[in-house]
Amino acid sequence: MTHRFPVKEIAAQAGLSTATVDRVLNARAHVAPQTRARVAAAIAELEGQEAQLAAAGRRVFVDVVIEAPARFTREVRAAAEAVLPHLGVAVVRPRFVTHEVLGAAQTAALLDRIAGRGSQGVCLKARDEEPVHAAVARLAERGIPVVTLVTDLPDSRRLAYAGLDNAAAGRTAAWLMAGMLAADARTVVTTQSDVAFSGEGARASAFVAALAAARPGLRLVDLSGGAGLDGDTARRFAAGLAACGPVAGVYSIGGGNRAILAELDRAGQHPQVFIGHDLDRDNRALLAEGRLTAVLAHDLAADMRHAFLQILAFHRLLPREALPPPSDVRIVTPHNMPRHPNL
Repeated sequence: MTHRFPVKEIAAQAGLSTATVDRVLNARAHVAPQTRARVAAAIAELEGQEAQLAAAGRRVFVDVVIEAPARFTREVRAAAEAVLPHLGVAVVRPRFVTHEVLGAAQTAALLDRIAGRGSQGVCLKARDEEPVHAAVARLAERGIPVVTLVTDLPDSRRLAYAGLDNAAAGRTAAWLMAGMLAADARTVVTTQSDVAFSGEGARASAFVAALAAARPGLRLVDLSGGAGLDGDTARRFAAGLAACGPVAGVYSIGGGNRAILAELDRAGQHPQVFIGHDLDRDNRALLAEGRLTAVLAHDLAADMRHAFLQILAFHRLLPREALPPPSDVRIVTPHNMPRHPNL
């Protein structure tokens, strides 16, 4: 395993002992595959944070734990690395743990491992379920603050939430849908990646209520599931699409838009309006191709900055009044795509 970093830096980044890292680097026997993978990930993280290694100031290690498709976690990692040199008051060193599917019990076990080895803070995108709440409470008892990212854990002991106002996003989608649909439109489909994410639930509830008020004659059909992963999303969507009749609009709350569009094409369906979320690579390409009508985006780099600064404020490294406001919902069309990839 080639690298150019001191063993102690790799160990700090991986959350492992220097002896364990030395065993991995020298390919010694009796090392768990997960440990080898964590060391490799730490080296990759150090490569992305290289400018931080020489910076002066207190080092604050933050564990970023995310359940989401790889297309989203790539954006989070890029956004985090973009803001690190500009935090000013400390040297923040994020350690990423990302999974495309991660149940509540698995998330809780992962958070407990972080609590056991120590951390100065956790940024968390996870399901709003009791085992996760309990693990967040155990972190709080150890003085490790948790900031939820993009989707919240209401009524938990998390320190703060960093992300867009999801209910406002849902109402914005309803306003766009109501204004763009033809007068004779009958059916609108909504999709969530998983109903256990409270952020997606807030979007869906607000959308349904606002669209029912604006266009009371529309039929709303929920075809949720698939974790935002193309294969599973396609199967879930196709299974319900046959019973929908002509679909006039789609509000894709949880992603997997290429898969959804492929199933619509296969069924000969061409909705008038298709609204998605997040400016990842897929959605940028689909906007450029004219397959998406609009994407509701937010400044992910600002969200990561907000999350990191919340943790620094918890450790009294800056005053709480210096914290930035949450990111706003932005309506992006094929005609106003921002050049910066994290906007």
